Amino acid sequence: MIEKFIKTECGLSEYKRLKILSEDRVLFKIRLYVFVIIAIMRDLFK
Repeated sequence: MIEKFIKTECGLSEYKRLKILSEDRVLFKIRLYVFVIIAIMRDLFK
């Protein structure tokens, strides 16, 4: 589902890395949400 919004290869790999790290850490969960919002806004018009 997220692949529809984040289109770059490096963006998808960073999303997967942050998703794994955010399973037990609150700081990485916040960073994941911020990354997803910024990545969607950047890749929205690509």
